[in-house]
Order: sequence, then structure tokens, then C-alpha cells
Amino acid sequence: MFRNMFRKQFPKVQDAWILAHAIVDTVREPLIVLDQDLRVVAASRSFYLTFKVNADDTQGKLLYDLGDGQWDIPKLRLLLGKIVPEQGAMENYEVEHDFPSIGQRTMLLNARKVFYEKGSHSTILLGIEDITEKRILENEKDDLIRQKEMLLEELEHRVVNSLQIIASIIMLKARTVESEETRRHLEDAHNRVISVATVQKHLHGSVANSIIEMGPYLATLCTALAQSMIGDNRSISIKFNGTGGNSTRRDAESIGLIVTELVINSLKHAFNETTKTGEITVAYDVSGTDWRLAVSDNGSGKPDGVFAQPKTGLGTGVVNA
Repeated sequence: MFRNMFRKQFPKVQDAWILAHAIVDTVREPLIVLDQDLRVVAASRSFYLTFKVNADDTQGKLLYDLGDGQWDIPKLRLLLGKIVPEQGAMENYEVEHDFPSIGQRTMLLNARKVFYEKGSHSTILLGIEDITEKRILENEKDDLIRQKEMLLEELEHRVVNSLQIIASIIMLKARTVESEETRRHLEDAHNRVISVATVQKHLHGSVANSIIEMGPYLATLCTALAQSMIGDNRSISIKFNGTGGNSTRRDAESIGLIVTELVINSLKHAFNETTKTGEITVAYDVSGTDWRLAVSDNGSGKPDGVFAQPKTGLGTGVVNA
């Protein structure tokens, strides 16, 4: 239908040629029209301006001879000599080349072979999109992202080290105070600083919006909590049990802090000095978009007839937050 309309609008070959030439000149991106022998039939004004060449040195010339051979590019030869003849068209074929007149350029080539109703000849339309500046900006952006990630990683590393130093100072102070109540508060503060450091340590290296595998993360966290919070004289184990699943880093950090607070609670209240086979179990299971976290222990629990009262301590505040 389009061809019939075109023929009616432009019955004369000369008129059609003028229109085609105007279209080529109007295209913003450089465009070359090649015959079947890859000689330049026409080129757009943008081609001449971009590559700093003129029509006399371009039209009728073999593409690979233009500008003392500056278009004799191996990837371009592959595109025009094999890919386009076999496939009829090619889009976004990326080529890098150093042109004597304009320097290093990165280009996206779009080529299409045009067949005519009469005759056996064909024409190739070669569009050239200069994406050099775009690639430079992308590379600069990637470099900035890498630098940002390196700085964040270094910052996280220093934060973890600082928290561990603070925890050590608190514990040293706890050993020197005479008041049992003060010592208990200092030990409680030590445990919480260690808990934050432990969570940060095991999320170290992951970006803010990354996905965390909760099974390995919580299993490693349980091991770290057992090593840092259970003395050699206490026979208590902390283990992970569950199907795991994935979570964002932000959610994983919150879940890790909740787990730590609940583990601390079990260590403080569920067992006594005579406990021989204490066990704390952390379970995390996923079902569809839902997940369930449970921290349980085999401790003594509350005496019969005593009901749990709402808590307002630091641990409860952390979990609620």
C-alpha cells in the first residue's frame, strides 16, 4: 500500500531521487548509501561534518579507500562482507576506531540491505551513531560507583573495628568496677556493641540494595554469637535451622539485630550456671512472599503460674525499632 501511494505521489524517477537525497541529508546521524560493490552512492551532511570530509573525496569512492583507508576497519569489513549479506540487516554493531582527523571514536553501526523490484543490484544503507561521549560518561559513572563502593567498604571495615575496640574497652572497665549492678550494665552494653559489630561484619562487602542469602548469613551469625558471648565454662550452643531464603541487605541487617537481641535474652534468662546441654535455635523459613523468624531455647522458662509481662528494656526497644 505504501509503495502504491509513493508511486502516485512521485511518478517521476527524478522526483523520487530528490526526495531520497533530501531524506539522507535530513538524518541527524551520519548515513552512507553504498552500492553492491561498497562504493559510496551518497552520504548525509552529518557524515561530512562528523568525519570532516567533503563530497568530492567521498562519492563514488570505495568505502575502504576513504580518507587514506581510515574506514578499512576489520569489524566493519565483517559487518558488510558477511553479516549483512547473510542476515539482510544488523543493528547496534559496536565498533571502536582511531580516525586521524577526529581521534578515537566509538560507534554503533546500523546496516540494512535494500533490494529492488527490477534488476539484480542492491544497496546498503549504513547508519553511524557516535556514542563516544556516552561511553566516556558511562565509564566515568562506573568509576565513581567503584570508588563509592570502595569508600563504603573501607568505612564499614573501620566501623566494625571501632565497635570491637569500644567493646573491649567496656569489658576492661567492667572487670575493674566494684558495683555488681554497674558491672552487669557494662557487660550488657558490651554484648550489644558486639552484636552490632557482628551483624555489620557478616554484611561487610555487600552493597545497600544487594540480596542476602539468609541461611548462610544467619548460620554464620549464630556461630559468631556463640564464640563472642558464651564463655568456655557454659555448655550452650547456638544453631541455625530453617529453609533460609533471600532478603535485602537492609532487612537482613534488621533481622540480624533482632536475632542477636533474642539470643542475648535467652543467654541471660533461660539458663543458669548448672546448665549442661543448653541449646538456642534460630529458625528462618520462607513461604512465597511470607517469612517467619523464630528464636527458641530449651531453658527453664518461667515458673508455673507466672505470666510474661510486657518488657520495656533496651533489648525490647531494639527489637521494636
